[in-house]
Amino acid sequence: MNQMRLAGVQRTPAKVPRVSTVLNLHPPGPPGVPLLLARLVDDAALFPPSGASVLDTVKAYLAARRAPYAGVIGFLLCPISRLGALVSALRKVRPGQPVALSLVADTGLGGLPKAISTALDNAKLLDLRMIEVPAPSDVDSTWLVQLTEFVPDDVVRVVEPRRGRPEWLQGVRRVAEAGCWPKLRCGGKSVESFPSVKEVADFLAIAASTGAPFKATAGLHYAIRHHDERTGLTHHGLLNMLVGTAHAVSGASAQEALRCTDAGALAAEAGALSEEGSRALREVFACYGSVSLAAPVADLVRLGLLPHPEHRPAARG
Repeated sequence: MNQMRLAGVQRTPAKVPRVSTVLNLHPPGPPGVPLLLARLVDDAALFPPSGASVLDTVKAYLAARRAPYAGVIGFLLCPISRLGALVSALRKVRPGQPVALSLVADTGLGGLPKAISTALDNAKLLDLRMIEVPAPSDVDSTWLVQLTEFVPDDVVRVVEPRRGRPEWLQGVRRVAEAGCWPKLRCGGKSVESFPSVKEVADFLAIAASTGAPFKATAGLHYAIRHHDERTGLTHHGLLNMLVGTAHAVSGASAQEALRCTDAGALAAEAGALSEEGSRALREVFACYGSVSLAAPVADLVRLGLLPHPEHRPAARG
């Protein structure tokens, strides 16, 4: 693949003000983590297929915040159905700082106001930064306005339009233009759960053209696109998604990058991005949820995009 630089790329601005810029959502991470990967991976260990308990998940997340690659780690994701257990676990471990939280509406929108109130009432334990909700089939503007009315202004709203319908991409654009972040589900338990390369490329083109950040979820367990012989499923790769987003931001098609299985070529292109290019990319591809924090970090170290942990100190605090 041709290597590209994104310095100086001009993107169409979003039509509505954003809640905040992507890279300002988190405090600065420890040194040694490149801008391209900063706060990229949200901890989704409270969701299947992970079987970890809430308490074990909290302990592992807090340990990750002190690990050498704390700067790669973003929010802790929690479904509304497990929020009470999360608060109880945090009261036991007493974190030194509130845990940055993304609250996922797994029980319908009806429970969201109470869950937001619970998070805000436990501000010494939780720092509510994001809510994630599934969209209705038509993603109409009235529904999006109603969603924004009861979510605090400084909390990012992430909305997942239903893929597979003819108007799916129209919904993605509508979400972005309403000031919310579109969400892309990249995998699951069946073939139907995995969007095609064309569908992902079309999604990235819309995200780049609107200037709105997006969040990815499910399926991006490893850096490079690969076929799992055990399940028969072909998985999208995290690095493919990053490089594909870079292509989309530049106005090119992302399909070649999304299909690529050449780890060296993808790593070389990602590593050659300028700081300005990395920032432009990450202002579009904001973050993604992973049930494992170790697996993506290990792949990025192996490909030379993160230094080996033995060569850098652990984070403090």
